[in-house]
Amino acid sequence: MDLYSGYINKLIAELSILPGIGNKSAQRLAFHIINMPKESVQHLADTMVEARENIRYCRQCCTLTDSDLCPVCADPARNSRVIMVVENTRDLTAYERTHRYEGVYHVLHGAINPTLGIGPNEIRLKELLQRLQHDVDEVIIATNSSIEGETTAMYISKLIKPTGIKVTRIASGVPVGGELEYIDEVTLSRALEARVEL
Repeated sequence: MDLYSGYINKLIAELSILPGIGNKSAQRLAFHIINMPKESVQHLADTMVEARENIRYCRQCCTLTDSDLCPVCADPARNSRVIMVVENTRDLTAYERTHRYEGVYHVLHGAINPTLGIGPNEIRLKELLQRLQHDVDEVIIATNSSIEGETTAMYISKLIKPTGIKVTRIASGVPVGGELEYIDEVTLSRALEARVEL
């Protein structure tokens, strides 16, 4: 037996499709939306539709933007000779929050994952290779430390190394505040390999 009417159930079902939103969260969001003023709901709906219609890929780095170039690519102060390759726009945002990186990015929108049918042609590798036709000194591969991220990093490295462009991989290891006994063996091995002199 359904606990709610058709429209409420439909709203909950649509919200629960979103990543990270389970059934309980979808219910909370649905009732919050239902209790919002009608004008606020309309504004939320209009904003979502406008975002979907106007957001596109940056013509240079492939991140999501509503301009021809994203703010990073449009910034003349950025070092366009150093490109950091990330899996998605959220990863780009994470690095930008550090305020330590002054180069530019390339967003792949995924990682190689043969089990899901995602090969090199399904991510933005062709666009990366086109960018390397210009003056590039270094490509920093900052894909995730997952099997898919590692596979993608190795594939990109093999493609780029013959060009003579320097290829580096971000270090990974023990997180700040992490306790060694709770950290997996792969992470500990990486931390050991990427150790630095004090």
